[in-house]
Amino acid sequence: MEEQLLVTRAQRGDQKAFAQLVEMYQSPVYNLAYRMLGNADDAEDAAQETFLRAYSRLKTFHADQKFATWLLAIAAHYCIDRLRRRKFLWLSLEEDALDEAFASDALEPDDEVLRNENAQEIAILLERLSPAYRLVVVLKYWHDQSVEEIARTTGDSAGAVKVKLHRARQALAREMTCRTTAERRRTTTGLATVCDQPSAVSKGVP
Repeated sequence: MEEQLLVTRAQRGDQKAFAQLVEMYQSPVYNLAYRMLGNADDAEDAAQETFLRAYSRLKTFHADQKFATWLLAIAAHYCIDRLRRRKFLWLSLEEDALDEAFASDALEPDDEVLRNENAQEIAILLERLSPAYRLVVVLKYWHDQSVEEIARTTGDSAGAVKVKLHRARQALAREMTCRTTAERRRTTTGLATVCDQPSAVSKGVP
């Protein structure tokens, strides 16, 4: 059945139609929550809460929107709220001017590197990004959203999304380089190297 028809029926109170929408999107919503929150139990809770909120807000959905984008936005904002209640050290992402952000020559990880990196390593790397930056990376590389789609999901401007992606990729590149160097040093000397330099982390959420 066409998605828009299911949405229309669900908006009219058809619970079976909404159940079909849940079945269609439970995997994307769960995957987003898992990438954002880092563990299966929290992701499952987040997915359930997302669909509960979506059901209660169906009247606010408009036909000119993509249902997937609208739904993932609900999931994303819920996950960010959850993460903001946690206490972590995030990778520093200074608020540089737009031209400074795009003018940098710092290396960034290739798209395929991000997608194919060991799942456990990626989870560790993503946890080092603050929620807003983690979200744009997840939407870009695991949900294949365009900059414009990410902007609609997050509520940011397209320009802000580009800057966040740029900064997040550079932060991930620094972290990946540090971890590679640390592993090589450990292998050759038996000594551990700490990646968390004071200049590279900051408390709280940017």
